[in-house]
Amino acid sequence: MFWKAVVFSVMIFCVSNVEGQIEYANSRPLTLDDCIAEALAKNLDIRTRRIQPRMDELSIGSSLGAYDPSFTLSANQSFNASPGSSDPNSRLFGTGSDTTTESFGPGINGLLPYGTRYRLDGRLRRQSGTVFPSFQYNSDITASVTQPLLRNFMIDSPRRTIAVAKRTLKINELVLSHQIMRTVNSVEKAYYELVYARENVLVQDSSLQLAEKHLRETRRRVELGALAPLDQTQAESQAAARRADLLSAQVQLDTRMNALKGLLSDDFALVADVKFDPTDKLLAVVHQFDTQDSWVRGLERRPDLLQSKESLERQKIVLRYNKNQILPSLDLQLSYGHNGFGTDLPGGLDGIRTGSGQAYSYGLVLTIPFSNRTAKNNYRSSRLEKQRLLLSHKQLEQQIIIEIDNALKAARNAYQRIDATREARRYAEAASEAEEKKFANGKSTGFFVLQLQRDLTAARSSELRALADYNNTLADLWLNEGMTLERRGVVVNFE
Repeated sequence: MFWKAVVFSVMIFCVSNVEGQIEYANSRPLTLDDCIAEALAKNLDIRTRRIQPRMDELSIGSSLGAYDPSFTLSANQSFNASPGSSDPNSRLFGTGSDTTTESFGPGINGLLPYGTRYRLDGRLRRQSGTVFPSFQYNSDITASVTQPLLRNFMIDSPRRTIAVAKRTLKINELVLSHQIMRTVNSVEKAYYELVYARENVLVQDSSLQLAEKHLRETRRRVELGALAPLDQTQAESQAAARRADLLSAQVQLDTRMNALKGLLSDDFALVADVKFDPTDKLLAVVHQFDTQDSWVRGLERRPDLLQSKESLERQKIVLRYNKNQILPSLDLQLSYGHNGFGTDLPGGLDGIRTGSGQAYSYGLVLTIPFSNRTAKNNYRSSRLEKQRLLLSHKQLEQQIIIEIDNALKAARNAYQRIDATREARRYAEAASEAEEKKFANGKSTGFFVLQLQRDLTAARSSELRALADYNNTLADLWLNEGMTLERRGVVVNFE
């Protein structure tokens, strides 16, 4: 008997010390909407995902650089000396010669969106030497165009890169939307769990109060000799157990609070000593469940399914490019220019200025590779990848339908459990009150009173658990339907 009293005293001391450590510097009331807004601003997962679309935009800008024209400017000098020659048979001797050529000219070249390559060159030359009595000047300006007619006509490497980059941007925007959706879902469930944990602490505290009230009454009766000492031992044991349950509930409350803080903050140390006090209640809001409508919403709105569609479209671009590369190369080449010649600089430019010295050319260049194995195998590989993505897309559709179906069943079951647990709690309250009255009149024992008190506590916790589960299943249903953001009034804008 003595050692039981010692153990009970040690338990009370330990619980009191642990409870004294659970202190917060200040309290902060929070609605669920407040939590969602804060998570959107500070959640590290969201902030991390926001970076990728910005990088994709830079990648698109980098790809567009393929169409930036290039300016060239060249200047050079060359010298060529030819030695004299002789014919031994005729004894004819030729004198040697030398030529110095100085050249200078600008140029612009680039690529247009339909694979057209253009070039505009200007050149001014001055020649002197033994064969020229004086300086000779000649100049030319030429515009040339090369247009692919088969390979690289409908699509080429720059156009493929840009189109793929745009699809990748769209995919990563959907990834960000999905991350925001999952984060909001996690915040909802963490908030409901925090409300449940707080209410469960109150339930366990009420249970402790009932157990201590019964203990006081039992002690009084033992002192009067109306009850045996064993009844007091049972009452002390139950009071200690209820204190342990309260301690566990308080630890669970702090754990749930930290889970919510981790979702809302980018620096846990700043909110570690802040007590989050949820102001929303756990409610059983009636929801109309329609399986077909839920399936339609999920297949239309789920970001992961939309990502899969975009991945298919992106692969179609790669497939189209690889198929185009199998074709032979047939290029149309055009050029047109003006030439000038004179013994001085103005004269050397007259032909360009007047257009008297014209030059043009046109033609076709056909190039047929013998095997073209690289292009053919790339095409086969991209075609197989498209088939793989298509099968993955169908698998994801089926998975979404199953997830929605499971979520609907879970939500229906959770709603039904609310009514069942509410009825159980009411019956447990009535039974506990009746048994306490019987005990007060000496018609019952402490064992039955304590048993019904435990049943009442379990019934109250079960009702709270059912309410929390129902709200959690609704949150999961909205997530599976892709409706989380719309339900919570969250609008995602991409700059």
